[in-house]
Amino acid sequence: MMPLSFGNITQLYAIKKIGGDANTRKHLQDLGFTQGTIVQIISKNGGDLIVKVKETRVALGASMAAKILI
Repeated sequence: MMPLSFGNITQLYAIKKIGGDANTRKHLQDLGFTQGTIVQIISKNGGDLIVKVKETRVALGASMAAKILI
């Protein structure tokens, strides 16, 4: 497993685990980031990501992206 922030642009990844405290995990789940969900990195900018998850684009800061393991 590796953090989503280490992934490559346009590559598809399955989420293996969501880290962080209970509030962080709940927030990410509310955005569609759940175990087994397929995500695609659309762009990267200094550690920040734009990710396609369930047909929606979501912007993630570097610290939040590091909590999503692929």
